[in-house]
Amino acid sequence: MITIPQLNKYSLVFPHPNDANEEGILAWGGDLNPSRLIRAYQEGIFPWYAKDDPILWWSPDPRFILELDEFKLSRSLRKSIKKFTYKFDTNFDAVIQACATTPRKDQQGTWILPEMIEAFKTLHDMGFAHSVESYYDGELVGGLYGVSIGGVFCGESMFSHKSDASKAAFYVLIEHLKLWGYDFVDAQVYTPHLASLGAKEIPREEFLKRLYNVRFQALSHRWEYML
Repeated sequence: MITIPQLNKYSLVFPHPNDANEEGILAWGGDLNPSRLIRAYQEGIFPWYAKDDPILWWSPDPRFILELDEFKLSRSLRKSIKKFTYKFDTNFDAVIQACATTPRKDQQGTWILPEMIEAFKTLHDMGFAHSVESYYDGELVGGLYGVSIGGVFCGESMFSHKSDASKAAFYVLIEHLKLWGYDFVDAQVYTPHLASLGAKEIPREEFLKRLYNVRFQALSHRWEYML
């Protein structure tokens, strides 16, 4: 049995991602300090835990990613995309709040806890976390947020208050990531929703190799809607 180590609160060092247990849990404890979060994403690690649990840090095997050229654009989604207008980083706070509070089928509660919201808002202020927003008649109706690390966008969560609003925002994100020179989207763990859009599982070793090749890549662009 693998003993899950506790992080040293005075150190930003994580165990190697390959040391995670069979569930994908690598460590527990520490805090959501921006420096620790950035270090985690650079190492291929992310936080994910429930209310009243300690902070859990994950490195699952296999890993779920989306190749930018493998997004599945259905005919119905192609039509829906034209219904909305889009913005980047205009309403990050509202997007993350909506992701935390929008009910989801077969899911009780949320992992996007108040301290997670504050941590990601700080990452947004620092230029690491970003939102993609879909609007209908001027109203925010869908979107997503995540963390940009070098040439990888680490998707965190999405929400939709109107059919296809989050899918359309995701498509818009993918098209911009292509323009800006990103390599792939880290979708973390399998979901049928993202699988239907083209995401796939790859071995953790392959994921880490690709991440490490581009995690310090300097991409010069503004997070602005360009299409």
